Amino acid sequence: MVEKMEVKGERHFKGGQKKGHKRPVPDGSADGGTKRQRLDATTVSYFRRVGDRLNEGFTEEEEQALFVENVLSEVKGKAALVSTHMTGSHALERLLSLASLAQVAEVLAELGGETGSEFRSVSCDQCGGHVMESALRQAHRWTEESPAEEDADATEEDEERCGMLEAQVKRLCEVVRENIVEFLKDSYGSHVLRTLIQVLAGSLTQDAPAAQTGKKPKKPKTEVLDFEIPVSFWWELKHLSDCLMENVNVCVTNPSSSAALQTLLTVTHRKRPILCKQLIKGIMGYLTSLSSAPGVSPLLVFLKDPSCSHLIQTVFSFSHKALLRDVYKNHLRTQLMPLALHRIANFTIQSLIAASAHCKVFLKIFDELMEGFEAILAADHMGVVVQMVESCAHWEEKQNELLQRLLQAFHCNEPASLQVSCLPLFLSLLTYEVYYSTEAAEGDAVKQPAQRSLSICYHGSRLVQALAGFKDRTVLMNSLHGLSSADLLTLGTDRMGSHALQMLVTTASDKGRGKILRKLEELYVQLACSSCGSRLLEAVWNSANVNQRQSIAEKLVPSESQLRSDQFARHVWAKFGLTNFMRRRGEWQEVQTGESKKRKMFNDILQ
Repeated sequence: MVEKMEVKGERHFKGGQKKGHKRPVPDGSADGGTKRQRLDATTVSYFRRVGDRLNEGFTEEEEQALFVENVLSEVKGKAALVSTHMTGSHALERLLSLASLAQVAEVLAELGGETGSEFRSVSCDQCGGHVMESALRQAHRWTEESPAEEDADATEEDEERCGMLEAQVKRLCEVVRENIVEFLKDSYGSHVLRTLIQVLAGSLTQDAPAAQTGKKPKKPKTEVLDFEIPVSFWWELKHLSDCLMENVNVCVTNPSSSAALQTLLTVTHRKRPILCKQLIKGIMGYLTSLSSAPGVSPLLVFLKDPSCSHLIQTVFSFSHKALLRDVYKNHLRTQLMPLALHRIANFTIQSLIAASAHCKVFLKIFDELMEGFEAILAADHMGVVVQMVESCAHWEEKQNELLQRLLQAFHCNEPASLQVSCLPLFLSLLTYEVYYSTEAAEGDAVKQPAQRSLSICYHGSRLVQALAGFKDRTVLMNSLHGLSSADLLTLGTDRMGSHALQMLVTTASDKGRGKILRKLEELYVQLACSSCGSRLLEAVWNSANVNQRQSIAEKLVPSESQLRSDQFARHVWAKFGLTNFMRRRGEWQEVQTGESKKRKMFNDILQ
């Protein structure tokens, strides 16, 4: 079923082979002149039918197990060919998630060959790499397949299966260490290396399916799955870490290599904090030891590098106070403004601000950045500004200073009557004159503000959300009360603005929240019938007291037919228990009172 000629009509990944990237030549081909073996048309058709059958699913486990066993018997003897073919790899990748651990181990054993050296060519293949990742990811099922303790025979059998897979993973680790530079630099091999690191640490990241509420599919949420691992894996992780640090010069300059080292830092921070601290110390030691111009820290060069800047962001995120203090004192002091204005380095500065939010060194970072605050705004590096505001939530003494600088930057600080317009300006990131079109020539009278619809941008919403965390929100809340009903509806139904309004409402006191809700009373039905507005309404409901909930319910109940027939509002109707509110008011009151007491008790515990 194998031939040495290319199948007519065979599909390849878009873009084909990378320019200047030479694929490993499989055994049997002494040079690049001999074509590599490929699956014949009959085999390709078979695996296409396998994929179709997997799409249909199985009603019984026995049927599924039999199907997996039969297909894997066809794969036996040509696992490498199937893994490196697009159609075959898709089918095998999905099949491994249904196979037993023993079957997964058998496939890995064949892919590695007698010595395990074949792992390199399969892992660095655009199709084979996905198969290797799928096989490694099955390690989390060790605990799931563990039988009852009293079944001694089953326990021994289970341990044998886990031992088979453990042996293959350790064999792969050995091959990776021997060919570490190739795995690091290869875009496909690097992904296998990252998955291997996660498996060795017992902490896998996986995509959780997101709820689909519209025609455009949402990006799946990433979840972390922790699972038990053999003791030997901790030693393998340590050896692999040492190997990566020996090649740290490759990791800091190559994008794929940098991502692998970031993965190592992430999992060790979660599962092995002492090892993570050692890695961070080693990385920073290397970066700061390189030669540079006299009086200039070499770290400044790496902060501006597209690849290394991502690595330094991760390092800052997991660094302890002493290291952050040392980095600022010896390398970044007086250099923060140029870095904050740099198109790449400004992202690293954002990570530094976030990491130092609870440290005293933040006060020095804050003061230095405030000297060029307007320049950061002019450069449109709003991520730096938003991060400064978010971090200031932990430093009350700096909050008023930052708020006043924002009001000045948006030209609404003086006279004081202009401050009521700050919220639309923050949301749109436009100055007063631009937003209201009041610019006038020199000597002319200033025009009256023109009415315009509310404009909202991403960083504007983030800025307002961060400001909502300040202790004194008087200026912001006064501006919110000055918005018209049309602007409030726009704010509440906008996918970015709704988050800003949610923060303003939920962080307010009961009295302040009640004042806002009175302005929103006539908008409840329209909010409930919107995808973003319904989420906002549910968040407001969760933060409201019993009397406020009753007021909301009274406004929604008259529109029962509209709400129950709407795709978004019907969930609001059910969650708020509005049917009970109409027919069994006393019972509804008891339920809401109980929920309110539980929420208050929970908040008291957190505080």
